[in-house]
Amino acid sequence: MSDATAGFKRLTRLADVRERLSEYLTPVERTATHRLEAADGRALATPIDAQRDVPHYERAAMDGFAVRARDTFGASERSPVRLARAETVGPNSGTWVHTGSELPTGADAVVMVEHTETRGEEIEVREPVAEGANVAPVGEDVTVGTRLYEPGHRLRPSDLGLLKSAGIGELEVYERPTVGVIPTGEELVQHEPEAGETIETNGLTVSRYVERWGGAATYRAVVTDERAALRAAIERDLTEDIVVTTGGSSVGERDLVPGILDELGEMLVHGVALEPGHPVGIGVVQDTPVLALPGYPVAAIVTAVQLLRPALKRMGHLPRHPQPTTEARLDGKIPSEPGTRTFARVELRKGEAGRMAVPVRTGGAGVLSSVALSDGWVVVPESSEGLPAGETVAVEHWERLP
Repeated sequence: MSDATAGFKRLTRLADVRERLSEYLTPVERTATHRLEAADGRALATPIDAQRDVPHYERAAMDGFAVRARDTFGASERSPVRLARAETVGPNSGTWVHTGSELPTGADAVVMVEHTETRGEEIEVREPVAEGANVAPVGEDVTVGTRLYEPGHRLRPSDLGLLKSAGIGELEVYERPTVGVIPTGEELVQHEPEAGETIETNGLTVSRYVERWGGAATYRAVVTDERAALRAAIERDLTEDIVVTTGGSSVGERDLVPGILDELGEMLVHGVALEPGHPVGIGVVQDTPVLALPGYPVAAIVTAVQLLRPALKRMGHLPRHPQPTTEARLDGKIPSEPGTRTFARVELRKGEAGRMAVPVRTGGAGVLSSVALSDGWVVVPESSEGLPAGETVAVEHWERLP
C-alpha cells in the first residue's frame, strides 16, 4: 500500500462503488409544468405530440413569382413565357411572393426570381416549373399528431424551437434532483484569507457541476471540523435527494464525516481505488445517499465526475452519454499503481507528429490549477502500471456537456 492510501483497510474498485451507490438511487418522480423557456435542459415526464402542422399553410420556399405551373411550360432563355404581373393568380398571370409567404389561391408553384425578368407589367419566365416546385406543403416539416419526444428526453434549445412551432407552449418535466452541498473544514473561509486560512472552493465547484449535470444545488455555509456541527448539517439536508460533503473524508483525526455517517446510518464504502480521490466514501442515512468527497480540490472534482455525475443522471431521468474524447499521443510517461484507476491531467498541443497530450501533473490532488488549466485527462485503467511516452491515448474532455 502506497503512502497515499495508507490507513485504509481496503480500496474498492470504482465500478463496484458505482454499482453499490446505484442501489440507493431512486429516480425523482416529482414533476412540474413549465413554459418552454424555463424547460431548457430538463427531462420530459410525458410524451409530446405535435399539436399543429409545420408549416400549417402552403408557403413559398423561394423569393419569386407564384404561378400556375402549366402556364410556364415551354419557357426557355431564348423563348421566355410572358405572364401578366397581377395581384392574384389566374391564367397566364403571376404575383410576387417572398420566402415564407402564403401561396396565393390559384397558384401551384413558384418561379425563382433569378429565372425571371420583369418588364413593366409583364413577367418573363425563362425556365419552366413543375407543379409544387419551390412550395413547402402543409406539414412538410411536421404533421399534426406526430410523436416528437418520449419521456426522459433532455430538452435542448433546438427542441424548444421545434415544440413552439408545433403548437406546444407548456411541458411537464421531471423536477431536478436536489443536492445539499456541505463544505467542511475549520480552515475554510469565504473572505480574504489570513495565514492558516484557505478559500473555500470545493463546495462552489461541486454545486456548479450539480447544476450543469441536471441537479438543483443548495450551496451551504462552511461547517467546521466539529462533530455536533457536522452531524447537524448532514441531518438538516436529509430532505434533499442526495447530500454531498467536501473534506473530512479520509482517516485522520479531523476526518469526522465517515464516523458520523456510521452513527447516523451506514457507511457503505470508504476508500476507492482511484487516483486522485481515494479518500472518497458513500453512505446512506434515512434512505438518503450521502457522498463524502475528499478535501483536495482535484480529488473532489475527479470523484464528483465519476460518482456524482452518473448519480444525478440516473435520479434525473437523463441519458448518460460518454464524454467526448480526442485522440493524441503522449508527450511523456504517466505512472500508475496497479489496481488503481488513475486520472492524469493533460494539455493538448500540436506536434510534428500530430496532436500531443502533454501531462500537466500526474500527482498533486490539491493543485486546482492543474485541472482548471488542462484540456482533459487520460484514464489509466486498473490493469495497467502506467502509460509510456508515445502511446496513443483518448483524452477525455470531462468539462464539456455531452
